[in-house]
Amino acid sequence: MSAVYDSKAELLRLHRIDNIIREGEYPSAKKLAEELEVSVRTINRDLDFLRDQYMAPLEYDPQKRGWFYTQKDFFIKYISLKEGEFFSLALMDSLLNQYKNTPLENQLRNIFKKITSSLPQEIIIDSQFLSQDVTFISDALAKIDSHTFDLILACLRNHNILNFEYQPLQKTTQLARSIDPYHLVCQRGNWYVIGYDHFKDDVRIFSLSRIKNAETSGIHFIKPENFDISNYIDSTMGVWLSSKTKLCVRLLFDSSIGTFAAEHIWHEDQTVFTNDDGSVEVSFETTQLPEVKRWVLGQGSTVKVLEPVELIKDIQEEIKKIEKLYKNE
Repeated sequence: MSAVYDSKAELLRLHRIDNIIREGEYPSAKKLAEELEVSVRTINRDLDFLRDQYMAPLEYDPQKRGWFYTQKDFFIKYISLKEGEFFSLALMDSLLNQYKNTPLENQLRNIFKKITSSLPQEIIIDSQFLSQDVTFISDALAKIDSHTFDLILACLRNHNILNFEYQPLQKTTQLARSIDPYHLVCQRGNWYVIGYDHFKDDVRIFSLSRIKNAETSGIHFIKPENFDISNYIDSTMGVWLSSKTKLCVRLLFDSSIGTFAAEHIWHEDQTVFTNDDGSVEVSFETTQLPEVKRWVLGQGSTVKVLEPVELIKDIQEEIKKIEKLYKNE
């Protein structure tokens, strides 16, 4: 049985032996030993390892007194991984669980299999050892029909008008829609398509999970040259299309969560200031007021909106609705 090669020096030596043999010079064990500055016994052990573990098509030519590959296109699959990189690779398999019920799950798993299959045959990536020590909590994801997902991608790529039935959040019925799909967005695991809505005569956003009976019209559209996705979404905050004008948002976090507020990344362009009383003021510009409103309400009484006025009024109206909802309880 061949020895186990687990040190970087041993693996690098195997890689060098592989390169020398593939040069076609028919190196002998003695020549390899001299070049790599090891014993002939070590080289013979390496050659056995290449044959047994890498299935190398190694043969000795008695006339040329050296080794060669019977398959000219053979080479050992070699990847050098640091401990942290190996851990990350093992984590990858578990991280794919967050894409369950989405069309990307199988595609990502296939990619993961291709990566692991490129590793030496004696290495097995087993992420089960992580199950006792690492837990992943992801957002609940809406299921997306794989046919719909693939069709939208095709229409994006080919610039074809997309026809489908859609159920808005405020409706209980499906509405017919035709759009020129411009851009696909994934926000917290949920997918949206942004495009020109022929019915509304404007750029709108649609959740893929609420698209039904999608089909391509086969009609080609021309994407506007001045279309800029940054005018419609905030890559940090979200994909709401409620406004195209950026507004300055100023939030005041109570001292009870001051440390959390100061260390948290609320926005990539944020400014953070800690007051003497421990309260924290966070400010940034965004078009995504609905998303800001959502997580401000989620913080309850620990955060107060200082600006803009529009957001303050919107939250006040929401509070009134909540009070009315629980008034008779």
